[in-house]
Amino acid sequence: MQISLFGYLGTGAGPTVIDAYVAELAQAREEGFARYWTAQLPTDPDLLTVLAVGLREVPDIEVGTGVVPIQPQHPMSLAQRALTVNEIGQGRLTLGLGLSHKPVVEGAWGLPFDRPVRRMSEYLDALLPLLADRRVTAEGETVTARGSLRYPDAPAPPVYLAALGPQMLRLAGRRTAGTVTWMTGPRTLADHVVPTIREAAREAGRSARVVASLPIAVTDDVAAARAEAARQFAVYGRLPSYRAMLDREGHAGPEDAAVIGDEQDVSARLAQLRDVGVDEFVALPFAPDPEVRARTRALLRA
Repeated sequence: MQISLFGYLGTGAGPTVIDAYVAELAQAREEGFARYWTAQLPTDPDLLTVLAVGLREVPDIEVGTGVVPIQPQHPMSLAQRALTVNEIGQGRLTLGLGLSHKPVVEGAWGLPFDRPVRRMSEYLDALLPLLADRRVTAEGETVTARGSLRYPDAPAPPVYLAALGPQMLRLAGRRTAGTVTWMTGPRTLADHVVPTIREAAREAGRSARVVASLPIAVTDDVAAARAEAARQFAVYGRLPSYRAMLDREGHAGPEDAAVIGDEQDVSARLAQLRDVGVDEFVALPFAPDPEVRARTRALLRA
């Protein structure tokens, strides 16, 4: 099981968000991590622009978007940007896509949140041909794209979907490189995510990887870390898609999903994720204490 890091924009050390990201990416590379994932939050700077700078400045490490929401951008626009970033990075971009959440899509963007599976499927109808062949003719009920891109040499990035429900997991298995999960525990991964996406991939004659991301803290003060996880990640206990995953796992809140404990306990939790079929674990060290963060990253490196 590959182990990667996750971070939000602006969490590293630097005078600007971009400087902070470059510094964090360089540290991850120096520590031996092969990939660094970052989310596009609604209030953050444009993630793909920041990744382009990071890839230009820091060699020998891959980056992933975990994830970019599809609703506020047409697939032709996203294909242009993703191909540009991947050419800058010489093929080191992994493009994770998602549907965001109803409060953001309808409340902030004023866009419809209905028919999510159809919307994502039709988005892929447009995006995937543009990435692969630079031309598309796709006319759907929610997404239409006609035309081509004059960008022959840029490599196409692999596409992953943030998929939790069975229909979205089957879509990811049939048509993409895999899924990126968040706040999803080992029981749900073993009984639901892994078998659903792998069966769909087999039926389509392809393979699909499972990338699972969780908060993590290596510490002896488990109670303090759980309280911090409950505070930092409280919103994920209220958003319906993540709440469903927590309920399925039997978790009261995000603090139960977080991987917390000493080196032995955390290593056992990571081994459990590996054993249920996770291909890549994306760790989000979340403790505010720098000593805990350093201890966590040390274990992940080991």
